[in-house]
Amino acid sequence: MRDSDATPVRLTLVAEDPLARGALSRAVSEQGSDVVVTASGTLVEVESSSPQAAADVVLWDVGLHPTGSGGQLDAPDLGAPVLALVPDETAGEGALSAGARGLLFRDVAPAPLLAALRAVARGLTVFDPALAALRATPRASAHTSTPEGLTPREREVLTLLAEGLSNKAIAERLDISEHTAKFHVNAVLAKLGVQRRTEAVVRAARLGLVTI
Repeated sequence: MRDSDATPVRLTLVAEDPLARGALSRAVSEQGSDVVVTASGTLVEVESSSPQAAADVVLWDVGLHPTGSGGQLDAPDLGAPVLALVPDETAGEGALSAGARGLLFRDVAPAPLLAALRAVARGLTVFDPALAALRATPRASAHTSTPEGLTPREREVLTLLAEGLSNKAIAERLDISEHTAKFHVNAVLAKLGVQRRTEAVVRAARLGLVTI
């Protein structure tokens, strides 16, 4: 968490569409703010690169028609909180499940975008008012299957955690990427209110979600 505005906020920009990347980069730079784009590219490009300085926040444009493996969005796994730009509520649900800490619509104006980036870099959560319900209420129907609000995919991940599998092994078992597995693991920990994998398994067992 950052405690001062003196040091620039280092931003990694992730967008599959080069036009979107360019527009977002200009929106940030033209504000003359303390938010500085230190890396920019597609998801594959930024995850395969080795930036000199770690990002404080990741701005992720999910695109107009976001897709992911197995119907799951693949969020950037760069060791920094993610602010997602989404076209609609459905994409917002997917981005939130993938580990995003904030959700804004893709047409957000530069000023509120910069304010949101600063907030997320400090560990806060930021939601467009029209998307706030995604944070405030558990998603019933197909997206929620337990009292803890775990999605079906997260239930699968939790079961594999109980078997003691690593993120890599979970990814191989579910045929997803390792960074997607990591985000699902982090989501499970957050929803169970714990910080460690072993604590998640113990709490899940007490709730009757898994057997150990």
